[in-house]
Amino acid sequence: MDLLAQVLVNGMLLGGLYAVMALGLALVWGVLNIVNLAHGAFIMLGGYVSWYLYTYVGIDPFLGLPLTAVVMFAVGYGVQRGLLNLIVRAPMFNTLLVTFGIEVVLTYLAQLAFSADFRTINPSYVGDSIALGTVVLPVSRLLAFGIAIVLTVSMWLFLLRTRLGRAIRATAQNLVAARLYGVEPRPLYAMTFGIGIALAGAAGGLYGTVSQINPYIGAALTAKSFAISIIGGLDNPLGVIVGGLFLGILESLTALYIGSTFSDVASFGVLVLVLIVRPNGLLGKAA
Repeated sequence: MDLLAQVLVNGMLLGGLYAVMALGLALVWGVLNIVNLAHGAFIMLGGYVSWYLYTYVGIDPFLGLPLTAVVMFAVGYGVQRGLLNLIVRAPMFNTLLVTFGIEVVLTYLAQLAFSADFRTINPSYVGDSIALGTVVLPVSRLLAFGIAIVLTVSMWLFLLRTRLGRAIRATAQNLVAARLYGVEPRPLYAMTFGIGIALAGAAGGLYGTVSQINPYIGAALTAKSFAISIIGGLDNPLGVIVGGLFLGILESLTALYIGSTFSDVASFGVLVLVLIVRPNGLLGKAA
């Protein structure tokens, strides 16, 4: 039972990180109708930005997350205005090809800049832990989980409470009606994509504190974010939290009782089941 409790806690901590990883993808997909195949590459790039700030500038990886998010927002805004805006109303196959091309370019640029070696962000407290009875909570994972939940809830409040958030929701729900109320979609699309990539960059910074980063982690993170977005539902940021926690706990239990090599099999098996039984996600609304 002690082992099971530890595994469940580890799954929840991992699931919180998964949630913020998927949040940017779900936002861009829900508003722009773009399945961003480069999402994992942007997470990887955010991890390298945090690693650089910590290694060469001396900024704590958690305190440096706002700066990482700002840098990645500028990257995302520029990519959307300069490239994706040209094909935002094109068939989805075109956007898949373009975002796949961006993913390939970012991967090889990262390899040229940082080499293929694994990098980790190891502040002095990375090995510390907090014991709650028989359950041990690693400080780095606990901080990453807390920041991930704060980011996700803040995103939900932003979409509900702010004028820009309401404009983003209106554009996602009905573009024609949003235009009639004075919403200009093109700059809004760039802002939305920039916010999504800023969230991906912050997720990359958190990921670097609990795991290793290298230029080739992007494809796996894109697939994981895609699965979480589908399981949780695209129209509710809280659904992404549920999807991330569900997937984190499922993978941890699978690794305990079956084997770590079957974790991805369980994750994508559940994805297929959700697509069959509830295609709008666990918290998504029927179209």
